Amino acid sequence: MKSIWIIAKRELASFFDSLIAYVLIILFLGLTGFFTWFFGNNIFVRGQASLYVFFEISFLTLFFFIPAITMRSLAEENKAGTIELLLTKSISDVQIILGKFLGSLMMILIALVCTLPYYISVSQIGSIDHGAVIGGYIGLILMSATYISLGIFASGTTNNQIVAFLITLSIGVFFHFIFGLIASSFTGGIGSIFDYLSLRTHYDSISRGVIDARDLIYFASLIIIGVLLSQVSLSKRNWQN
Repeated sequence: MKSIWIIAKRELASFFDSLIAYVLIILFLGLTGFFTWFFGNNIFVRGQASLYVFFEISFLTLFFFIPAITMRSLAEENKAGTIELLLTKSISDVQIILGKFLGSLMMILIALVCTLPYYISVSQIGSIDHGAVIGGYIGLILMSATYISLGIFASGTTNNQIVAFLITLSIGVFFHFIFGLIASSFTGGIGSIFDYLSLRTHYDSISRGVIDARDLIYFASLIIIGVLLSQVSLSKRNWQN
């Protein structure tokens, strides 16, 4: 656990050292703040205590931002050769993957924590559904964890960060949009299967403040699959080298 935490802190520090963290946090706050307070919702005019627009914009924004965060996780290490330095230590492939996963997830958590003033401010306007807000944040965290695990896997398959970004985005498109579209085009068993595969379905369920075991199993399964694929990808590269 100590090795995982050391790698996680190193990963998180690298985001701030390269200014990636500052740029993404500012962009994230700027986009979500603009649509939450003015363009998409205009809370000042409506006087309605709701963060629905915030969660909708965050759902889309993080979809693009997470690949930008994870694209360098293993791709940069492979290109620079620093991954070999890590492997000379008494650290397993799984510990490396989990450390980088935790570091990237902490980056997202910091960005989400910075939006808590939205919640506090909106709650002063009127009666707000606290359960839905908590569920929305949990949904964003689970979605982020899922895409981070898949993004690290994509980063481990190439030395090119742009390629890793595009691979992660391509995988995410299926879970974010395509499975849902296919589900709406079919009825019966086929429709139910694709509806279950759609990340949107499970995110919407949790964001309503309903914590269902099926949703937790869905996200946990994808996270575990992403971590295992990342480990296989890293082990394969090490074996080839």
